[in-house]
Amino acid sequence: MATRASIDYKALANFRYEIRRYLTFSEQAARAAGIEPHQHQALLAIKGLPNSVKATVGVLAERLQIQHHSAVELSDRLEANGFVRRVRSSDDRREVILQLTGRAQRLVRDLSMPYRAELHTAGRRLLHALEAALAQPRNGRSSGMSLPDSNKNRRGPKKVATSR
Repeated sequence: MATRASIDYKALANFRYEIRRYLTFSEQAARAAGIEPHQHQALLAIKGLPNSVKATVGVLAERLQIQHHSAVELSDRLEANGFVRRVRSSDDRREVILQLTGRAQRLVRDLSMPYRAELHTAGRRLLHALEAALAQPRNGRSSGMSLPDSNKNRRGPKKVATSR
């Protein structure tokens, strides 16, 4: 029996493997620096935001692809550990902005150097694996799988709080 489409499972599996290798390196480096990987990811997400984007809990949730309540808990832990401080926005006093402390700035800088070095090595493998995965023949048929739009909220619509 013929398959619907030719899929290079080895290329897809290898790409996933190379991603996991890099993520494992990242997690080990964060732990060696005395911080949990998700906390480092949050600090890097805040540090790496474009100047036009405010570091709110909602933005952090989107950047890390986690639920809002999880981003609140993560922000609480970051604040308790002295990595962020919450500051009211001068534009909208209801809005709370997460700011990295000097300690967090140093930690992100110190961890970013080995990450950059690892990217020089792992990046070539990732790029090769991605190119192999993308080289799959496309015969005009849809696989039935759609990719999410990166500009949309993947967690569904926001719930609106109602007063009692």
